[in-house]
Amino acid sequence: MIRLLRTLAVGVMVLTLAACVGDEVWAPDDAVARATYVPPGAPTVTLITSINTTSNAGAHSALLIDGAQRLLFDPAGNWHNPGVPERNDVLFGMSQPYLDMYMAFQSNGAFEVRTQTIDITPAVAQQLSQAVQSYGAVPPAYCSRSITEILGATPGFTSIQQTFFPLNTMEQFAQLPGVREATIIGTTGDEEDASDAVLAAQLAN
Repeated sequence: MIRLLRTLAVGVMVLTLAACVGDEVWAPDDAVARATYVPPGAPTVTLITSINTTSNAGAHSALLIDGAQRLLFDPAGNWHNPGVPERNDVLFGMSQPYLDMYMAFQSNGAFEVRTQTIDITPAVAQQLSQAVQSYGAVPPAYCSRSITEILGATPGFTSIQQTFFPLNTMEQFAQLPGVREATIIGTTGDEEDASDAVLAAQLAN
């Protein structure tokens, strides 16, 4: 009986761990190299929060890192574009047109996007870039959890506590010195219809 209980416990643990693994995606080296985009200006990090304006609930968190190159960490995200290579939730080559598409996708229908940007040093940008690339694929509902874990281990952001909730992540980020905030209001109407319109616009480009 004890052996059976132990076997069942191990089985449950394996299933639990399997549920905490995201879908692995790994673009080839040549695609990533071709897509490299170097942003203008000084290094920054931007927290992107999608908010459902009907329920006032946080829907998604992402992290944009402008350093030696621009990386968008979109943990457990579902935005994809053929021109943007991905490696385990890290999107490469996010030039302004692609970033605009991403923001339109996140803010369509009943949603809007809040951005919070902070100036950082090249060393911090490099640390964040390495951290998101080594984090691995993020499972569903872990977007804020992964971002707060990474930020909390980064100089200048150690006050950030781990959380699963995008609005809590946004509120913590707002307490950091030097934050610049903006709001992106998307399309109106049905969310699904708006998503289709955004996708059609992407495919037309």
